[in-house]
Amino acid sequence: MLKVNEIFYSIQGESSYAGLPCVFVRLTGCNLRCSWCDTTYAYAEGCNVSVDDILSRIQAYPCPLVEITGGEPLLQQETPVLAARLLDQGYTVLIETNGSKNINILDSRCVRIMDIKCPSSREAGNNDFANLGRLTAHDEVKFIIGSREDYDYAKAVLEKLPDFFKIKNIHFSPLYDIMTPVMLAGWMLEDGVAARLSLQQHKIIWPGTLRSV
Repeated sequence: MLKVNEIFYSIQGESSYAGLPCVFVRLTGCNLRCSWCDTTYAYAEGCNVSVDDILSRIQAYPCPLVEITGGEPLLQQETPVLAARLLDQGYTVLIETNGSKNINILDSRCVRIMDIKCPSSREAGNNDFANLGRLTAHDEVKFIIGSREDYDYAKAVLEKLPDFFKIKNIHFSPLYDIMTPVMLAGWMLEDGVAARLSLQQHKIIWPGTLRSV
């Protein structure tokens, strides 16, 4: 069983898969409390659902891309089981994780999208930097940037990424309504940062929507 907050079909808003139709499985519970969190409703809301029932609900949508998110999906013991079942059925599986838990509990076929917390989140002290050595070439990392301090922190972390890591899989995302894309883009161009400027497409498509993709 997994405690599930919601399952829904939408447009992927972030990562290198942004813009693609995607089925989202949002699991309940998170071990962090980021200052800018837009999914606080997933801290506790949810109900227990079997892996088989989750798979049935996903199969109702005409979509080969699935993201397991949260909350923090790696807190639940059955998350790797769900991911492996989806992979065995031919789905592309994205796992969005806050970077505080060992990502190697997941099947290596998953695309692990790891959020590296910057200072303005007030959770930077919980980054597990050992995860940087666990990344594969198809995994991705994301920095939510809300200040110059966050930006400088993210640049410093880039130096710790594996040499094989692809620029297209490194995302600098401006904190919505706090950091303007034009400001972050200017800093990145000035410094020649080897990363992708990523905007949260779902917030552009559906501004002000309570539920966050």
